[in-house]
Amino acid sequence: MKIPFLKKFKKKQEIPEELFAQEPMGIADIVAPSSLEVKQNYLKLGERFAKSYFIFSYPRYLSTGWLSPIINLNVPMDISFYLHPISSESILKKLRKKVTEVQAEIAEREEKGLIRDPALETAYQDLEDLRDKLQTAQERMFRFSLYLTVYANNEKGLRDIETNLRSVLESRLIYIKPALYQQKEGFICTSPYNLDQLMVTTLMNTAPLSSTFPFISFDLSSNEGILYGINKHNNSLVLFDRFSLANANEVIFATSGAGKSYAIKLEILRYLMLGVNGIIIDPENEYKFLANAVAGSFFNISLASDHHINPFDLPPPREDEKAEDVLRSNIINLVGLMRVMLGGLGPKKGGLTPEEDAIMDRALTETYAAKDITPESDAKKWGKELPFPLMSDLESVLSTMEGAESLVRRIRRFTKGVYAKFFNQPSNVDMKNRLVVFGIRDMEDELRPMALFMILRYIWKTITSEMKKRLLIIDEAWWLMKTEDGASFLFGTVKRARKYWLGVTTVTQDVNDFMKSDYGKPILTNSSLALLMKQSPATIDVVKKTFNLTEEEKMLLLESPVGEGIFFAGTKHVLIKVLASYTEDQIITTSPEQLQKIKEAKKQL
Repeated sequence: MKIPFLKKFKKKQEIPEELFAQEPMGIADIVAPSSLEVKQNYLKLGERFAKSYFIFSYPRYLSTGWLSPIINLNVPMDISFYLHPISSESILKKLRKKVTEVQAEIAEREEKGLIRDPALETAYQDLEDLRDKLQTAQERMFRFSLYLTVYANNEKGLRDIETNLRSVLESRLIYIKPALYQQKEGFICTSPYNLDQLMVTTLMNTAPLSSTFPFISFDLSSNEGILYGINKHNNSLVLFDRFSLANANEVIFATSGAGKSYAIKLEILRYLMLGVNGIIIDPENEYKFLANAVAGSFFNISLASDHHINPFDLPPPREDEKAEDVLRSNIINLVGLMRVMLGGLGPKKGGLTPEEDAIMDRALTETYAAKDITPESDAKKWGKELPFPLMSDLESVLSTMEGAESLVRRIRRFTKGVYAKFFNQPSNVDMKNRLVVFGIRDMEDELRPMALFMILRYIWKTITSEMKKRLLIIDEAWWLMKTEDGASFLFGTVKRARKYWLGVTTVTQDVNDFMKSDYGKPILTNSSLALLMKQSPATIDVVKKTFNLTEEEKMLLLESPVGEGIFFAGTKHVLIKVLASYTEDQIITTSPEQLQKIKEAKKQL
């Protein structure tokens, strides 16, 4: 009897295993919030707050892109549209009835001798115009719904967002309301269910409806200017004229190899075709090939070079200038140059003492006077019958002045020996070509800041002497920013460029050094254009703060391919890709491999 009982017991214990199986976790369990709490005027999704709104009133006219300020708010938001088509026949019947009513009311007012009602007449004109367009199939009618759901970390955040929304929309006579006691339905309306559970609709025809198109990206296309590249947002062309802005200055920040030189060469080449002259300060002699290709001038600036620049040269005064003003301004700039040249060798590193400043100012005035160049002399004879002085002339004057012994010892470095060949020679550089490039690759690093200062002063002399549309490219500008006087002169050039029809492009890969200077931010402020290409992790936070970039734009600049970046023009900015034609690429390429192929091809020809 025991055996059957055991069999029976075993049978009872055979419970199906699927009853204890755990239900597998799906994607919905991962995505769904931990809790959902519905209140009268908001939802609480886990720890986040959400609030839904509907637009219930529109003005008579809607401008194109009126929704753009809402979309561009830095607020997490869901927006949904619902378009419910309406039969044109049914609308035309209603319009006929409405037109008859309005006509009857207008006629009744005329019979009673009442003054005309502009609102009635406007309504009649609008109705007739809409009827004509519906009958000719130029327009269609829709019931249109627009809902918004915003998100915040607390109720105060929701109130702040609502204040912003109301201020933006009500300034355009567009009014919103929160979906009170219908927050769940409002949330569903802005979720991807395609369910309009609120059904707060407005009758709207095709024309105003098209103004709500949400996918708005800044467009930098104009009828004039050059092609800068392709707008990556919508594949449109970035056609722009930098001289159409408040100023034509530009800053370019990028790491080495990001494609900044390629973009600069392309811009210069295309502006040359429009008759704009170009001047380039080239730290690596990489613009030499471009200068040769367009029959420009390339000047190698170094101690062993045959090209010389005399810092004592003076520009001829323009019609609206006085000779004494030109002379005084040049002496002030020369004192700054002397601070750069002699400061690091004296008792006050990085400048001159106040006593030395005063001595230098007087010595420079006397140096010009020794050559009969004074405020009273004939400016037309400057540089011709009255030759400009040299550095050795300044040394001679200083040697006769009391208290200038230290200055004499330091200036001899530039009047005798190897330095004299560059610093103590009359100018023999011709700036009349359409493209002029100053290569400073072979200049010693110690002398590079002062050489840059001298070159920039000489360029400024040419710019101020003749009004002409020009571009000035200062590559690796951080070399000039190393000294306060160099940075000050660069800032002055950028600030005054607009008056002389000049656009200054300031290029650097060392963003930290540039922005640490007291003149870095003002130079940026006085530049209407900016091009940001690939950045290094060490400088990206400085760039993000300076240009007020979003986190997405910051990551984009860290991972940008060569030739891509963010292009700023005034208040607009777009993601840009720089593109060149095959012929342009052959002229402006900096790739050593491509340059070698071009050289070999020329040899075969």
